Amino acid sequence: MRHLLSSTAAAVLLLAAAGAPVAALAAPVVKSAASPTAATVTTQLPRNVRPSHYDVAFTPDADKMAFTAKVKIAIEVIEPTATVTLQAADLTFAKAEIAGVGAAAIKTDDEAQTASFTFAKPLAKGKYVLAIDYSGKIYTQAAGLFALDYETEAGKKRAIYTQFENSDARRFIPSWDEPFYKATFSVEATVPTGQMALGNMPIAKTTDLGNGKSLVKFATSPRMSTYLLFFGLGEFDRATVKAAGADVGVVTKKGDTGKAQFALKAAADLLPWYNDYFGVPYPLPALDNIAAPGRSQFFSAMENWGAIFYFEYALLLDPKISSQTDNQRVFTTVAHEMAHQWFGDLVTMAWWDDLWLNEGFASWMEGRATEHFHPEWNSALAAVGGREYAMSLDALQTTHPVVQHVETVEQASQAFDGITYQKGEAVIRMLEAYVGPDAWRAGVRAYMKKHAHGNTVSDDLWREIEASAGKPITDIAHDFTLQPGVPLITVTNSTCSAGKTTLDLTQGEFSKDLPNKTPLAWRVPVTVKAVGGGEAKTLVTGGKGSVTVDGCGPVIVNAGQSGYFRTLYGPTRFSGVVSSFAKLPAIDQLGVMSDVWSMGLSGYQPATDFLDLANVTPASADPQVLSKIAGVFETIDAYYEGMPAERAAFRKVALARLNPLLAAVGWAPKAGEPDTVAILRGELIGALGGMGDAAVVAEANRRFAADRTDPSAIPGPLRKTILAVVAAHADAATWDAIRAQAQAEKTPLIRSQLYSLLAAAEDEALARKALELALTTEPGETLSSTMISRVAGNHPDMAFDWAVANKDAVNGKVDSSSRTRFIPGLGAGSSNPATAEKIRAYAVANLAEGSRKEAEKSAASVINRAKIRQDRLPAITEWVKKTGG
Repeated sequence: MRHLLSSTAAAVLLLAAAGAPVAALAAPVVKSAASPTAATVTTQLPRNVRPSHYDVAFTPDADKMAFTAKVKIAIEVIEPTATVTLQAADLTFAKAEIAGVGAAAIKTDDEAQTASFTFAKPLAKGKYVLAIDYSGKIYTQAAGLFALDYETEAGKKRAIYTQFENSDARRFIPSWDEPFYKATFSVEATVPTGQMALGNMPIAKTTDLGNGKSLVKFATSPRMSTYLLFFGLGEFDRATVKAAGADVGVVTKKGDTGKAQFALKAAADLLPWYNDYFGVPYPLPALDNIAAPGRSQFFSAMENWGAIFYFEYALLLDPKISSQTDNQRVFTTVAHEMAHQWFGDLVTMAWWDDLWLNEGFASWMEGRATEHFHPEWNSALAAVGGREYAMSLDALQTTHPVVQHVETVEQASQAFDGITYQKGEAVIRMLEAYVGPDAWRAGVRAYMKKHAHGNTVSDDLWREIEASAGKPITDIAHDFTLQPGVPLITVTNSTCSAGKTTLDLTQGEFSKDLPNKTPLAWRVPVTVKAVGGGEAKTLVTGGKGSVTVDGCGPVIVNAGQSGYFRTLYGPTRFSGVVSSFAKLPAIDQLGVMSDVWSMGLSGYQPATDFLDLANVTPASADPQVLSKIAGVFETIDAYYEGMPAERAAFRKVALARLNPLLAAVGWAPKAGEPDTVAILRGELIGALGGMGDAAVVAEANRRFAADRTDPSAIPGPLRKTILAVVAAHADAATWDAIRAQAQAEKTPLIRSQLYSLLAAAEDEALARKALELALTTEPGETLSSTMISRVAGNHPDMAFDWAVANKDAVNGKVDSSSRTRFIPGLGAGSSNPATAEKIRAYAVANLAEGSRKEAEKSAASVINRAKIRQDRLPAITEWVKKTGG
């Protein structure tokens, strides 16, 4: 699954610094596990019955938002029992029986989300078929079987889809809705004739039933977990190509397959490459990539086996509005979801404790694929950004290990976070670099072959990697996956002799809110490189290490940025890094900048050290490095909220640094320019506009006004950026003009963007107007939460208070998987400690005790922001004064 974090919470948590402790216990160390068995894997169900096949027949009624169904489940009774218990939610049962045994008494437990079927006599050990007649709901948010409405030139249309991860298949089929209980599935559906039905497998047979109805039967699936089952129905078009023996397709609403051609080519290129990398060919006959209008707060795409679901913005490219950033996002999302066809679908974690085996690996594999197919994007630098996000979470006491114990559905939903995804990816990159890419791939291939169609825990992978590499990695892997936190490598001494530099290193722990914490211990792979000299590697163990490298110039620790740790050089050695900064590879420039900024915010070194680095960064630096500078400047600017004099002085310095960069790239693209330059252009316009640069705001408004008569006034790749600047500074008339465009727009991809822009207004009255609009039916059921989140980006306190006051209505606009995190996340961007207390109070009043983790993270980020304003901004303000602010 391509997980979405609230943009507000993500930005805040990425940049928050040390603060007062929050009311949460330190994350526990999780023990490693042996290969899973039916007797040992975690389950919320009795272990006496297990399924092997589901035969599902159902009839959806999209108009009535309901469905009726029958399912025959082939089961094996392991121990004699009179009661068969499985998972079910929001289902109404008509009858249940086993042929030759009789009918069952039916009892449901809404809180446990189970249904129990009790027979007159115990079932003996053996195999049976449990037949159940039932009915259920079609939802308006992406959980279970759900509907999406969208506008067309011919009027409003409705399509239906399914979304089952992590625990919502039980809303469609009474089932053993846990990843360990794999089974095969046969699905048939009675649907309106003329509409296209989609499933995991190709359609085996279609029968015209008359009266406008057809019976569609899909081929039987391979063994898979319930959360991977998929069904879709609507007025669709499909385009396909043949790749590696499979039919690779894209499915869109009618008329949109042209917008999916980039994704189709990406999928066709990726499939044979993945077949080779994993050493196991894709086992299904077809692979569809299915685009749907709408949005979710929880995810942008889902890896259903053979039928990957995407919201349109994650798969389609529209020249009227899509940018080079969108191109890259489409490729990486397709790469991520297709990697899941092996990591997650073919081989599945036994329980949600090891979710990272799915998500961390798919995140890492998307990067590997991007580096292979699009080296011009320099995507390794993007991995540094992902690592930074993980560390921003991992350095708070609200963190958790990569492998974490999960007990409830809500905890499983909250496991989809930056630790599972980005830390998982970073740890894999580190271990791959440690053993070498060839040994790593050999281990992955062995793992895939050994566990195909089965379930695993993390140690199953480590065993195969270790065997292939011929060197021990399990202990290192355990250090980074079974305990939380970020190692801190400090250079305590450096000496140069005979043309070689020796560094003495110590290992501590980087923490943003527990500065006196006793550090945990890690075995840390470290790579160093002397500027103008050689490279060397070492493994820091027992808290200490040393390494000698050729050359006597400044030495970069974590050269190549494969390590998951922070580096502290000390003032003298850091001054050498600054003086040689322009000579560093782009990836090390970005890594050093990231370390310096994060540790500056947390008090390990002056926060102004980042500003010194920004001053010595050449204008010719990699665009992603320059984007880092722009992003940090925007963050500092936001911390000055409510401090007009100090903000004005800082803006003078920031704009003076960024305006020459925009002048160099210009507003208009140049022939043959790299995508990274085009992306930098948009980011600079956005940053300068966000910081109120008068010329940029005026130019954006000029183009917006001219766009009514001049189609060339706003180029498609800059449309989102320019309109975002206009919307942020909008007055009432401009806001109304954007709304009028949204109301008239018939293309869902553009329409959703326009409604989202209405929520970007800095003017508080207009922002409040957007909140009220979000609770109406006008934007569309799935867009409301996006608007609310975007308001929170500028007005976190107001948005949080408003959402609490309208809690039931807001939660009605949110996926069930996101409800424990959505409202608390709205306040995460606040710098007011009182808001942290409000978030905690909300959690206590509304969330189960075991489901408050995300609320605690939000509260911690508020405290961190308040501490930054109190403890770090004064030094930045003084630096600004000294440099001409």
